[in-house]
Amino acid sequence: MSKLIKPIRVDSGYPTGSGHALPSRNFARTRRVLLFMLVVTVIVPIAGLAGYGYYNYQQRYNDAVESSERMSRVGEEQALKVMDLNAELVSRVEELLGDMTDARIAADESALHQRLSRIAGGFPQVAAISSFGPSGRLLVSSRFFPAPAVNIRNRDDFLNARQYQPESYVSLPMQASVSKASVFNVTDARVAADGRFLGVVSVALRRDYFSSFYQKLIDAHAATFIGLYRSDGSLLTSFPADSPGTTPQEANMFAQAFSRNESIGHLVSTTFADGQKRVVTYRRVDNYGLYVAVGFQVAQLYAVWLHHFLLICTLTGLPCLIIWLLIGFSLKQLSTEESAWEQWRDEAGRRLDAEESARHLQRASALGNLVASVAHDFNNYLMVVKSNVAIAKAKEHDDAHSEIIAIERATGTVEGLVRTLMGSARKQPLKLTPVDLTQLLPGMLQVVQATVGDSVSASIDVAPDIWPVRSDTAELELAIVNLALNARDAIHHGGKFAVRAQNIEVASHVVGVPAGDYVLLSISDDGEGMSREVADKAFEPLFTTKGGTSHPGLGLVQVLAVCEMSGGTAKLTSERGVGTTVRLYLPRSSVRVEPAADATDNLPAAASTETANHHVLLIEDNDEVAASLSAVLQLMGHEVTHLPSADDALIALQEGQAFELVLSDVQMPGKMSGIDLAEWLLTHRPEQRLALMTGYADELERARHTGVPIFSKPFDAEELEPLIGA
Repeated sequence: MSKLIKPIRVDSGYPTGSGHALPSRNFARTRRVLLFMLVVTVIVPIAGLAGYGYYNYQQRYNDAVESSERMSRVGEEQALKVMDLNAELVSRVEELLGDMTDARIAADESALHQRLSRIAGGFPQVAAISSFGPSGRLLVSSRFFPAPAVNIRNRDDFLNARQYQPESYVSLPMQASVSKASVFNVTDARVAADGRFLGVVSVALRRDYFSSFYQKLIDAHAATFIGLYRSDGSLLTSFPADSPGTTPQEANMFAQAFSRNESIGHLVSTTFADGQKRVVTYRRVDNYGLYVAVGFQVAQLYAVWLHHFLLICTLTGLPCLIIWLLIGFSLKQLSTEESAWEQWRDEAGRRLDAEESARHLQRASALGNLVASVAHDFNNYLMVVKSNVAIAKAKEHDDAHSEIIAIERATGTVEGLVRTLMGSARKQPLKLTPVDLTQLLPGMLQVVQATVGDSVSASIDVAPDIWPVRSDTAELELAIVNLALNARDAIHHGGKFAVRAQNIEVASHVVGVPAGDYVLLSISDDGEGMSREVADKAFEPLFTTKGGTSHPGLGLVQVLAVCEMSGGTAKLTSERGVGTTVRLYLPRSSVRVEPAADATDNLPAAASTETANHHVLLIEDNDEVAASLSAVLQLMGHEVTHLPSADDALIALQEGQAFELVLSDVQMPGKMSGIDLAEWLLTHRPEQRLALMTGYADELERARHTGVPIFSKPFDAEELEPLIGA
């Protein structure tokens, strides 16, 4: 059935379009004029200068202390998150290893290495996760396989972890034995249930991860250094690299301050190596024995203040005090007016942006409804064509055999286009079944190679332990072919097209899908790539850069649609001159893939070959579809009763009429839909065989919950035979 699309007009009352730009005012020029007059005419009394100087210095000092506290709080929160995550990683590794002996770990090193790599993966602060035996020998590592010959029996973190088994130990900075990265280790002892020392689990944290964060955090006007320290005053990492704490005297000074075990504290001292007086704010990182310290040099703060004060003294004069007051008042009013002006401009800009977004959403919604409505009508007409072709073939018109075959081919092409249109509008009902990618993808290599052409090398790599996914096999194959077509158009002088499938664990904040297990299909080419503007619009319906071609701009829309309707998503990354990669996230299926039995959902296992004298109730509001489908069923030897609505069918059923099969469309005029009728039959006549047919996906989930077989228009009437003769 067609739906009437009524456009909505939004009127904000603001002028829009390129010819109605928002007005502007030059506040900066006005401010410069007033300041010039102030410089020329104002002399501030000496008492005022002294008072101002004292107040300004105290304010700068307090601001610097507050800024140090703020930065130390941010640094403490970052370190706490890292250490909490580190504790979680260690717990997972200890749970993974359990009471495994060195020999058992060595035997399972490959699998353990892969598990450790997945545990450590995605955390830029983690250089490596390693497990060492009771003798200090490296057993397994997330970074290297096989584990290199490394022994840490004489290292302080190993000795302390062995001695103080219940506590984590943070080592001094060191260079990793194999990777040579600058790290410090957080080491925990592995203890068996009977108390035996089984070795240690060590997480190597990158020092540059913290220092780069500190570099972005530090405010040069309020702090000169920020660092992470142990409770004994030893410096683990900092920015800049020569921060206080590198000498024994400085480490002892920090250790004395940290020994008070305050959650936050301040230290003012001149006993630093350079002799400069510093004000240091430090915070304890929970109970991990770590502290974040932020400090600034008093001399540097004084120099900045003195420079400012001398400038004020230079610009200030005794005459024209009234003019100075007037100019000061004018400056204040100008700032207030500028703030109000900017707020108005921002509000007007936001309203204009909101209007444009609303218009875009309205156009997209109208386009989706139009596409779905037209495609639904196409499906009905395709049903008529397919049914009449089946009748013509059954009547054995030999002299029209080639014409019938041509009609069938054209119908299949139009059917594929309609599925793409319906998928782009999220109206195409998918046949979601468990898909075994180890069988599907390798079998597509020949098709993919033919699609991209002989000048492009195609490859398909599927992990041997790949999980099954739940999707529509035909739509998934079409998505890969669409991407191959795009790659063919993007590669002009030979290149590569690769499909790679692997298992991944996704956190919900990463790609915008629920957290869980997914299969990632990475489909890449080394073609010309896309600009950022084109890549941002690649998934929009009817968007295409292939001017003058027959491409409708629905290929990537179909790719995104099949992923989202399967419960996943699709992401695209592209770079000019490098190539394009499209990543399909498909949810893991909990159902084991079984050999395919029948293409239709929920069909009975077997059907009788005797088809005569079976009475079918056909409920369809489209007369042409009903007539053609009735003709095919009658040609198959069945008696057909056609009713135009579920309301009429309910009356006939309540009057006691009996049918071998009730076949109903889903969406029809009247009070009841096909799904409502199916639910009534399941309640009042559970023995009645019935099936539904539809060209929409709007109520498909509700229909599936009934357990009734569902046929997606257009379909072959022969698919109904197992139900009629069951």
